[in-house]
Amino acid sequence: MRLHPWLLSIALAGAAVPALGIEPHTEHTWRLGEGERAPEATIEQVRWLAGSWRGTAFGKTFEEVWSPPSAGTMVGMFKLMDGDEVEFYELLVMDTRDGTLSLRVKHFDADFAAWEDKAEHVRFELVAIEADAVHFSGISFYRRDANRLDGYIVMRGSGGVREERLTYERVPP
Repeated sequence: MRLHPWLLSIALAGAAVPALGIEPHTEHTWRLGEGERAPEATIEQVRWLAGSWRGTAFGKTFEEVWSPPSAGTMVGMFKLMDGDEVEFYELLVMDTRDGTLSLRVKHFDADFAAWEDKAEHVRFELVAIEADAVHFSGISFYRRDANRLDGYIVMRGSGGVREERLTYERVPP
């Protein structure tokens, strides 16, 4: 398996109130406690993510697009750019499994070479869901309003775990 030097987990900022069985992962992200199960949820609860977004992270620009829910899924695309150069891509699938949401991500270099093996992907478990937020273990999406999201990315590397902030602005249709 091809490994990238750092693993990204998208987390969007907000003031989440931890429920029983949820513990802090980083300052702005949460994870399930030992032996806890993911809460029940449907894809319709995250319909507000649908659309095109643009923002900044790592001093660079990104684009993220989410399809509206259909056939019980939402499909997303993320692209990080440094000027006119693509850094990497992500393909994302959010769907309902066993009565809860699942988020699966596959990463690609600028030349579209997959980071994970052919049949592999990164899977994130649902931790909590709110009217304006969805929290996966390592990835949380928070809505400031209909056109803005604030975010943090949890990065793991040789220096440990740290957060990077993302800011999202909706791209008008």
